[in-house]
Amino acid sequence: MVSRTRFDDSECPVARSVDAIGDWWSLLIVRDAFDGSRRFGEFQRSLGVAKNILTARLRALVAGGVLASVPASDGSAYREYVLTPKGKALFPVIVALRQWGEQNFFAPGEPHSQLVDRRHGQRLRPLEVLSRDGRRLDPDDTTVHKITTAR
Repeated sequence: MVSRTRFDDSECPVARSVDAIGDWWSLLIVRDAFDGSRRFGEFQRSLGVAKNILTARLRALVAGGVLASVPASDGSAYREYVLTPKGKALFPVIVALRQWGEQNFFAPGEPHSQLVDRRHGQRLRPLEVLSRDGRRLDPDDTTVHKITTAR
């Protein structure tokens, strides 16, 4: 079996993030957790993923501190999965993926789920990357300062 390349010690924040939640099942589990799923069966029904894959992804998300396994809120013997603060911090990532998908993978007028503000019932404004002084930034406006270390 081919071993998976790990990036958990990379100097790149994107690589470390992808290492933690970069496969599609993990991101969809996080999406469902934001949508209110808490129990194994809820995730399994929503995603249609094999139980062994779901078990592995849930364990990895718990081990990575994205989800916590807690006693069921109804007092039953079941466990539930809840987003930790680290998991909740993925909200802008999920919103960005949703908005990117809406813009690039749906024809005009094609129906799809929508994320709306609970208070006003309206769709969210597109996410923007802003400078410290509030200017909207595009890729050409940024640069990455790489860290060089002696190895």
